[in-house]
Amino acid sequence: MGKTLSEKIIEAHLFKGKMEAGSEIAIRIDHTLTQDATGTMVYLEFMAMKIPRVKTEVSVSYVDHNLLQTDFKNADDHRFLRTAAAKFGVIFSRPGNGVSHQVHLERFSVPGKTLLGSDSHTPTNAGMSMLAIGAGGLDVAMAMAGAPFYLNMPKIVGVRLLGSLPPWVSAKDVILELLRRQTVKGGVGKIYEYFGPGVETLSVTDRSVIGNMGAELGATTSIFPSDQRTLQFLQSQNRENVWQEIKADEDAVYEEIIEVDISKLEPMIALPSSPDNVKKVSEIEGLPVNQVIVGSSANSSYRDLMITAQAMEGRHCHPEVSFEINPGSNQALLNVTAFGGLTNLIKGGARIHQSGCLGCIGMGQAPGTGNVSLRTFPRNFPGRSGSYPDNVYLCSPETAVASAIFGKITDPRRLGEYPHVTNPEKYVINDENLILPPDSGDSVKIEMGPNIKPFPEFGPLEEDLEGIVGLKVGDNITTDHIMPAGSKVLPLRSNIPAISEFVFNNVDPDFPGRSKASGSVFVVGGENYGQGSSREHAAIAPRYLGVRAKLAKSFARIHKANLINFGILPLRFENPQDYDLLKPGARLRFSGIRKSLESGEEILVAKELESGKSIRVKLEVTPRERKILLAGSLINLSVH
Repeated sequence: MGKTLSEKIIEAHLFKGKMEAGSEIAIRIDHTLTQDATGTMVYLEFMAMKIPRVKTEVSVSYVDHNLLQTDFKNADDHRFLRTAAAKFGVIFSRPGNGVSHQVHLERFSVPGKTLLGSDSHTPTNAGMSMLAIGAGGLDVAMAMAGAPFYLNMPKIVGVRLLGSLPPWVSAKDVILELLRRQTVKGGVGKIYEYFGPGVETLSVTDRSVIGNMGAELGATTSIFPSDQRTLQFLQSQNRENVWQEIKADEDAVYEEIIEVDISKLEPMIALPSSPDNVKKVSEIEGLPVNQVIVGSSANSSYRDLMITAQAMEGRHCHPEVSFEINPGSNQALLNVTAFGGLTNLIKGGARIHQSGCLGCIGMGQAPGTGNVSLRTFPRNFPGRSGSYPDNVYLCSPETAVASAIFGKITDPRRLGEYPHVTNPEKYVINDENLILPPDSGDSVKIEMGPNIKPFPEFGPLEEDLEGIVGLKVGDNITTDHIMPAGSKVLPLRSNIPAISEFVFNNVDPDFPGRSKASGSVFVVGGENYGQGSSREHAAIAPRYLGVRAKLAKSFARIHKANLINFGILPLRFENPQDYDLLKPGARLRFSGIRKSLESGEEILVAKELESGKSIRVKLEVTPRERKILLAGSLINLSVH
């Protein structure tokens, strides 16, 4: 029996376990990336381990999220990240150099290597045939320290692509079609592995768009083969020396196969407020638009920006539209400029922003009251834009630029002849914004501003656990619901006491105060609890407030891992109907819970003290994870 591409890379990096779907494995990590919204915490955690130097082949610290400097906090944190990188042997990508995923794809990606990033869109590097996985910051810090990364062996789903994309249809429409079919929880516990003749028609940057938004399927990651298109991209970056061909065997066996004839696709769009609320653009044409943004992490390469620029030639954006461009990297912007695209964009009324995530994480570019905003971003969760409520739609650069021109949602096929855009044979390259670390960090002093507070200490699991249900929420609760982003909150990412005041801010603003007054707190959730961003603050800050367990119908992968890492019990209802019985304010008691974990019990029983009813929940964790929960956090276990 042949092997899939994913199995080949996992097998080559397997540190522990067997490659049986659902069983825990550990893999060696070659590369790590951090970004500034999560990176400050990663380096505080790494510092706590007392390890002088990272042990990976390549580790890069990117500053791409918190780029606005409205006071001292972000500037101070950027200096902290730069000096920490120098101290520990990490490459530092300066603010404005670009989005971590795009820059890593351009300058560091290597086919067949593993990449762990403290950002859920790390699978962008699937476009370079890397096994690229998003994870919580503490898992990334552990990988930087030389530890393997633990995960449950995913099921491998084959996605056979047929045909080639028609005019005005692009890679964004491919992944939106998959989201329409599979939903935001369809990929949980899976790797989406692309193959078939349609793959050969897609460039590396096309593939990276699909890999990026594979995170919205809930997938562990996505991956494409390394082929001649991969070699072409590496040659254009003067990095062809790292290329190798890697693909699945002809007789590889997949858990299931999804077939997509991309030649039959048409422009697609995700409506508010979920990436899987997808329709054809032609079905909703005519809705007036107030804001259009091209770029950020999902569609910000040279090709995406250049197709936008070419479509704007001789045209101007509608007077009611704020038309904005967020380049994915300085390299992308430099090459769009070199090939004449920037002139079209400026003449067409576009606002050119610095290279970074910006509006995707609510760091500026918030839409106005009741405005419709079209974005090429990967997410449109409620309030993520920085405005609440909001009306954010996700689409391709083609649909975005057509809508910017006409002032309403427009099928881009109305623009006429499709511009011919290909990636350059040789990119104009500038690596001056990548700061290499010194050979030794012994003389480097890490600079910490007043907003950076010591990492809070969390105690071990109690013998018994009693507390109130502090909050009850529904299905598909995102980490944006739990720990909002935006220009007001993100600058507090290195200050847990301060940022904890915003936990569930858009759901129940009184939650932080009520939790601190209550002591031990439980949160009740529905299906796919914790989907979205990898931000571990969505676990750390609730733990700081006294949240000791979360009871849900099911959990998203990264958030569940983060809960475990910081000593919060992720408990799944054995009987989903028990979800309906628990009300906010109910008092629960787990008697002898520590002994239950020590003895390996999977079924735990909570007593609802007012009614006396027993609630049975499953603790689905590995023996290693039980030790973490007993210790109260992974840091406690690592230190002791």
